Amino acid sequence: MTIDKSRLPSRHVTVGADRAPHRSFLYSMGLTEEQINQPLVGVATTWNEAAPCNIALARQAQATKKGVAAAGGTPREFTTITVTDGIAMGHAGMKSSLVSREVIADSVELTMRGHCYDALVGLAGCDKSLPGLMMVMLRLNVPSVFMYGGSILPGRFKGRDVTIGDVFEGVGAHNVGALSDEELHELECVACPSAGSCGGLFTANTMACVSEAIGLALPGSAGAPAPYDSRDAHAEASGQAVMELLRRNIRPRDIVTREAIENAAMVVAAAGGSTNGGLHIPAIAHEAGIEFSLHDFGRISEKTPYIGDLKPGGRYVMKDLHDIGGVPVLMKALLDGGYLHGDCLTVTGKTVAENLRSVVFPTRQEVVMPTSRPLAATGGHVVLKGNLAPQGGLIKVAGMKSAIRFRGPARCFDCEEDAFAAVTSRRYKEGDVFVIRYEGPRGGPGMREMLSTTAALYGQGMGEKVALITDGRFSGATHGFSIGHVGPEAAVGGPIALINDGDLITIDTEAGTLDVALSEGELAERRRAWRPRTNDYQSGALWRYAQTVGDAEKGAVTHPGARVETHTYADI
Repeated sequence: MTIDKSRLPSRHVTVGADRAPHRSFLYSMGLTEEQINQPLVGVATTWNEAAPCNIALARQAQATKKGVAAAGGTPREFTTITVTDGIAMGHAGMKSSLVSREVIADSVELTMRGHCYDALVGLAGCDKSLPGLMMVMLRLNVPSVFMYGGSILPGRFKGRDVTIGDVFEGVGAHNVGALSDEELHELECVACPSAGSCGGLFTANTMACVSEAIGLALPGSAGAPAPYDSRDAHAEASGQAVMELLRRNIRPRDIVTREAIENAAMVVAAAGGSTNGGLHIPAIAHEAGIEFSLHDFGRISEKTPYIGDLKPGGRYVMKDLHDIGGVPVLMKALLDGGYLHGDCLTVTGKTVAENLRSVVFPTRQEVVMPTSRPLAATGGHVVLKGNLAPQGGLIKVAGMKSAIRFRGPARCFDCEEDAFAAVTSRRYKEGDVFVIRYEGPRGGPGMREMLSTTAALYGQGMGEKVALITDGRFSGATHGFSIGHVGPEAAVGGPIALINDGDLITIDTEAGTLDVALSEGELAERRRAWRPRTNDYQSGALWRYAQTVGDAEKGAVTHPGARVETHTYADI
């Protein structure tokens, strides 16, 4: 079926005598007249050689292009950046991570706008590239399909499956003599045995689950590990699917409704996914003009059962979920339990319920439980509020073994490096509450993750014997009494900036509170004495990010979003 280009963006570069120079460039790359007259489909990947997360995407892009071409489109491949968190972790490089989410979205937007592409297939591997591509799909609102590049295979160490999280915790174990030099070296050599993103339900795999739950990815496409040939079949099918969406004029904002956003949050809560879901889902909603904050994320978790026994809170990795049927099994359990919104449209052109109709929940497995027998009655995340976090803070409770309440004296650090040094030199005691501040979106700048510090504590056997709060973030591999996203952040004078060593902090995950034992009068007096700090990033991309980024409570976004736009790219 021929698609009428008179309504598509590519008419601006391919139709009419005045576009002869534009077509000349296309001919120079080997395109035929027939291909130029077809819809132009952007195939965007985050391929690079920085880490295993992205290394397989170039291959998958070729399969995607094959699918687009077979369905009557002309694919145009391009790449964008990624910052790989595992390598950026624990040093100043992590300041670039969250910023990269915006750069990915912005760079794909500019490429699509500049070349007038009609549709988009986005392939992503590492953490921020997944939400970045989903965000730009909604921003542009051209027919789009998202596809995840796949997870890494689990490593094997001393007869058990391991992930990169075990290596970070191994640093702490080595620090206290529980792991020898030789054992740590063996662990680092076997933990990551293939291409693909980190294997547990860390941020990449969490957002891969979101891509299916929100309706932007084909069912089952998130589960297969990166080395599996079946990923190429998913990629080819994604290319074909975007052409069908183009024919039917089904756009991302037809798919990503308020109910679809809630489905995404439910899946994250049910699986005990990364706390970064509480940052990225509001940012995705923002691109669609939907109000959805950290507090909405918390309310969804309160009413969703925890049913996915996945690392780091549980026992299994993404490959295990794939082996029992993938994300559709998790969604089927929630749909059958009456939780998921089944009438949401997806990129198949069918609803969630229609997609799941033939899925049979497997009973002889323990990776995902039915909602009638959950691992816990409520989801894996709790949003805390109190005089220390008026805008909220987020903790992952999935898999926690200790009490729901923690009270202890503050140990304050104005950057992660100082906190990590205190851990490695064991300059702390059981019951302390680490406070790491000036690491928020503006103050960092860039809202760093704190996996090096939290993992080292776990490796030392202190993971649930101390607590940690920060205006920064945590890796999806973090677990224990670790509270991130605390707002307002220290850089704007939030209460976290006013705490002193020894102030008593109380965390109550049942009551949903995070408080410091200071009166309003004392806090007000300290606020009057507080002075803003200047960071070391006074030019360049990090400076520019700090000027525009908003609060973590609403996704740390950098522009006003769809609610104020006067036109959509898809309608140019």
